[in-house]
Amino acid sequence: MQNLNFPSYNFRFKNSENKVSIFDEIRKKFIILTPEEWVRQHTIQFLLQEKKYPKSYLNVEKLIKVNDTNKRYDIVVFQPNGELFLLIECKAPEVKISQDTFDQIARYNLKLKAQYLMVTNGLNHYFCQIDFENEKYVFLKELPNFI
Repeated sequence: MQNLNFPSYNFRFKNSENKVSIFDEIRKKFIILTPEEWVRQHTIQFLLQEKKYPKSYLNVEKLIKVNDTNKRYDIVVFQPNGELFLLIECKAPEVKISQDTFDQIARYNLKLKAQYLMVTNGLNHYFCQIDFENEKYVFLKELPNFI
């Protein structure tokens, strides 16, 4: 797999039926290793190890309904009070982060109402804080550490 713009992390891999899987600490199971999953697993480790977010506050790949359509978010981080803190959209490294990517995460966030957003393809990371009052994103240099 491609080197990403994250620190180096140790992962558990498994080979089965000529497919490589990577262990997801949050879902507690092996997941087929795709380029997007590679980015998602690095992002999870970044949140746990660099930002010190508690594992129990992370949730990965759950179904949500957006405009009567089933969608899946990549990663969310909750606050201790159960409110959504952070919504993350992961793309494969070859996928360019575009306005469409931000439109996608913004649509999800209309329903989820996270305070912060992160969009990453593993090479480029974008962080925003949501200004709900003025209905805009404020771009940040980095995500806040866990409070």
